[in-house]
Amino acid sequence: MEAFCLWWLLLVWQCFVIPVRGLEFYKAAIYEHSTVLVRNLIPPSREGALELMQKNLDIYQEQVHEASKQGVKIIVFPENGIHGFPPTRATLYPYLEPIPDPDVVQWNPCLHPTEYSDTEVLFQLSCMARNSSMYLIANMGEREACELSDPKCPPDGRYQFNTNVVFDAEGTLIAKYQKWKLFRSEIYYNKPKTLQHVIFDTPFAGKFGIFTCFDILFYEPAVSLIERYGIKQIIFPTAWMNKLPLLSAVQFHQAFAAAFGINLLVANQHHPEYNMTGSGIYTPLSFPYYYNKKSREGKLLVADVPIITSINNHTLEQSDSQPSTFLQEQKGAVKQEQTDLFTNSTVSHMNGAGDIFHAKMMSDNYTFISLTGLQGNLQVCTNALCCHVTYKHGNTPTNLYALGAYDGLHRVTGSRYLQVCALVKCAGAGYDTCGHGVTNATDIIDFKLWGNFSTRYIFPEILASEMKIYRADCKGWSKNDFYMIKKGMSEGLVTAALYGRWYEKDNLP
Repeated sequence: MEAFCLWWLLLVWQCFVIPVRGLEFYKAAIYEHSTVLVRNLIPPSREGALELMQKNLDIYQEQVHEASKQGVKIIVFPENGIHGFPPTRATLYPYLEPIPDPDVVQWNPCLHPTEYSDTEVLFQLSCMARNSSMYLIANMGEREACELSDPKCPPDGRYQFNTNVVFDAEGTLIAKYQKWKLFRSEIYYNKPKTLQHVIFDTPFAGKFGIFTCFDILFYEPAVSLIERYGIKQIIFPTAWMNKLPLLSAVQFHQAFAAAFGINLLVANQHHPEYNMTGSGIYTPLSFPYYYNKKSREGKLLVADVPIITSINNHTLEQSDSQPSTFLQEQKGAVKQEQTDLFTNSTVSHMNGAGDIFHAKMMSDNYTFISLTGLQGNLQVCTNALCCHVTYKHGNTPTNLYALGAYDGLHRVTGSRYLQVCALVKCAGAGYDTCGHGVTNATDIIDFKLWGNFSTRYIFPEILASEMKIYRADCKGWSKNDFYMIKKGMSEGLVTAALYGRWYEKDNLP
């Protein structure tokens, strides 16, 4: 009964501010790390590689020590945080270590450092966890020898994996995860032979799942891990390059966590020169995050995280074809709020219509309609998707805004089928600037944004000036439309988007 009440409370949080009492919490930490890098095309010796990695491990040790003073139970470090970004297989190799399978071998590197050779990094990470009595998750490079008789064995006779390692509070290696979806630049890594759903248990918060960076944009392994196993707490090391106006780190990661009602612990790299910053601890109750393109320093972020029980039958907000008691109650409960906010927000009603035009946004050809006047109700369609917005400016408009729709494959960084409705601030006065990335805005806009999506996987994003993240006042399904409402923002609107992913169509020709 207690678990059910917590589940219902966290779900209805999407549309109502509810006093929360009696929940249990644990302290978690993420560290946005400014990795010490070496840009050298000549492969170093193992000793040279260890010397570089030691600089990063020393910083890790400092952060673990600081986190332990604050009572942290679990800490997460970013992708590539120990060895950086070696450009080739040969330059990466000296940084790699063999990592035994924790499902087969029980090993505590801090207590038994000589059991496996070339595991100096694993030894130090294990001792950090043990000496601080803290669960520790780090990303590192893994090597695994293979026989040339193996048809998938690379010509150099080894696999190289992008691997997360998990140590418990005693320093025992309890889990490892090899990244499944490699980004296009990760040519020096190999894809694992099989898809991995990695789950580990903790005494303070129950089960956690884990995946890495680019994985989050695909059904496998990210969504499938959450849906099939009911995992409500995710560890997410990343080296995320911000892509505005739709895929900055804090913007999308908060939307992902909110859509699934999970705790998402995100540790990103801090390299503003590569457009890498943006980490956070996103929960159904709060979402402390860090984004800073001015500083060169890393950042330790500590927060209290609510314990969410894993729920086997929980999925993303269900479509009308998959009714649930909650959604039926939600639709009835929010009807009055919708009516009070935008009395004329019906699909058929349009006024203040602007010009329809096409422009590129994140390499995709969007159909846009421009916003005009202090308020209006607009519609724009492309393929099977129609997007609508009802809006009210809080003051005289000073910038050009447009409502964009896209329904199709994104092919630039992996094949991904998107359905997107996006209200965006344009970078200038011309229509050709709509879809460009901007970070500042002064126009305060109340809005209701909705569309007739064909997928139930929709991630609501609201990004305000200076990279401030907002949550929707209310979101959900109304008949065949998914909507969100936001009013009373204190910063100018940069982007409001319903970012839909139609995973089943990712592999279309």
